[in-house]
Amino acid sequence: MSRRHKWSIRVRMAVRTGIVTALVSALINVLLIVGIRDQAADYKAQEIATAALQIVSLVERGRAAPVLPPTGDVAIQVVEPAGTVVAATPDLRGRPRIAAFTPPVDSKYSDRVMCPPAGMRSCMRVIAFRTYLPGAERIVYAADEAVPWYLSGALCTFLFAVTLLVSLLTALRTWRTVDHALAPVDDIRRELLEITATESARRVPVPESRDEIGKLAEAANDTLDRLDAALEQQRRFTSDASHDLRSPITAARLQLEEALLSPADSDWPKVGRAVLGSLDRLQAIVNDLLELARLDTAAERPRTAGEDAEPVDLAALVSAELERAPRKGTRVVPRLQANVLVRGDPLRLSRLLTNLMDNAERHAVAEITVTVRAAGDVAVLEVLDDGSGVAVEDREAVFQRFARLKDACDRDAGGTGLGLPIARQIARMHQGTLTLEDSSSGARFVLRLPRWFRGPGD
Repeated sequence: MSRRHKWSIRVRMAVRTGIVTALVSALINVLLIVGIRDQAADYKAQEIATAALQIVSLVERGRAAPVLPPTGDVAIQVVEPAGTVVAATPDLRGRPRIAAFTPPVDSKYSDRVMCPPAGMRSCMRVIAFRTYLPGAERIVYAADEAVPWYLSGALCTFLFAVTLLVSLLTALRTWRTVDHALAPVDDIRRELLEITATESARRVPVPESRDEIGKLAEAANDTLDRLDAALEQQRRFTSDASHDLRSPITAARLQLEEALLSPADSDWPKVGRAVLGSLDRLQAIVNDLLELARLDTAAERPRTAGEDAEPVDLAALVSAELERAPRKGTRVVPRLQANVLVRGDPLRLSRLLTNLMDNAERHAVAEITVTVRAAGDVAVLEVLDDGSGVAVEDREAVFQRFARLKDACDRDAGGTGLGLPIARQIARMHQGTLTLEDSSSGARFVLRLPRWFRGPGD
């Protein structure tokens, strides 16, 4: 990784802004210099031409002496067509002609930049004028230093200093602006570093500005809310699981300890059956916990049904389950519509139905009604018992893990409190829902799954 990528956002933004400002300033300086240079070059040409025309006037009037009068910084020569210098300003006296070009035939004027002209040391702008005397022709050359491309060293130094100062001020201003903008991010980062599993109720500060950083803080708090809820659920789950696992272990231990206090008087077959019942309950809880773990893992996959998905006839599934495990002491009334197909895992759908039937059997007085029907593109499976039902405020609580209502515990202490959560998780795996809905009597669990329709090739 390059060093540049290790720089903070403040440094990167300040450097980038400074560079951009410097480039823009440099472009403006170039355009400024070019514009001023063109004006300066035109002014210089006018100055040279004016001085040359003064000498042309003297030549045409026959008053041009061999030593021409000084014309400021402009050096002038009067040359015959053969190349002989007949007159010159003092600075060119005794020197050869400075240029050899002549104006075109159809013009009296021509100019060039020469680096340098003959007998001179720097680049000069040379202007040539053709003038006529009776019976003779003369060429007047006037030269002065050419305007350089950079116009002036002092001007370039000044512009460079201004560009550097503006770039530094811009970079500094950018640093302060970004630092001010990122101050809430630093506060959020510090708060996040201090949040732990034992202090999950803390939240990051939300800035007053409703900008992207404010939305980031709100999103972070929403995430922390979900994390806190998950941690709280995990803590409750761990506590409830520990309690439910400890109960059969404690019961088995007490039974064995009581029997060991008087081994000769103990009914060991009875003790063994009691311990075996505790172990069965313990095994049921462990199996349900493992099933929930598998379902939680499978629910994270994009396709919930997975590669085991196949067409399942809900009516046939219910009939097979009722024949396999008839409900003793409770009458089951099936109301099954044929050809209500879904796509899913038959074994897990059977587990879902078994859990609903077990729950209904524990709460039913005498009858359980199982209904399979189609509702448009949705397949519906209902399990209704004729028990006391569930209060509206407790309808979601029954789907929480290890959640058992007081009435359920009074009726049957053998449940694990995981059957309904497992059933709902299986429903979600199959893109469906499992809810507890209104009924005239008892509890009515309703499973809704997407229907599957046979295609031409099925």
